Amino acid sequence: MTVGAAVLAGCSSDGGAKSAGSAAAAAVEKAASAAASAASALASGAGEAGAAIASAQARASSAASAASSAVAGIKGGLDAKGDVAVGAVTTGSDGRAQAQLTVTNHGQQPYRYVIQLNFTDESGKVLDATAVTVQDVAAGQSAQATGRSNRDLSGAVGAEVANAVRY
Repeated sequence: MTVGAAVLAGCSSDGGAKSAGSAAAAAVEKAASAAASAASALASGAGEAGAAIASAQARASSAASAASSAVAGIKGGLDAKGDVAVGAVTTGSDGRAQAQLTVTNHGQQPYRYVIQLNFTDESGKVLDATAVTVQDVAAGQSAQATGRSNRDLSGAVGAEVANAVRY
């Protein structure tokens, strides 16, 4: 599932977009975590494999929706998908999938970024999604961030930037 973005004009220099972006990113992280926890509890109580699969699909859909909402909630943001590069997916010490992100600010002023990162299987199906916020990347500079899945993922896992906004 790839979410399209429209380029929005009129990025303001006031703090409104920055605080709205930070609030949206915090809200999506909380919502994605709650959705993953609730779905995990449901899956652990289900006796059938079909119920577990349906639950996993619901978690992935919920997480992708929450991450997409965080990016869409940025008012006055500019499309920045081309500013973000994704490294290989590894498994962290907590068992979750993680991917290193490199954000390069090609603009003429400092920007903050909100990035929707989708974790996918070999066929491109979304397994999980998260929103990553990168604070104040100076003009012409790069910054590193790590995107982590909301739950353990098995099999061959990839990562893709579904959407990114700078503000």
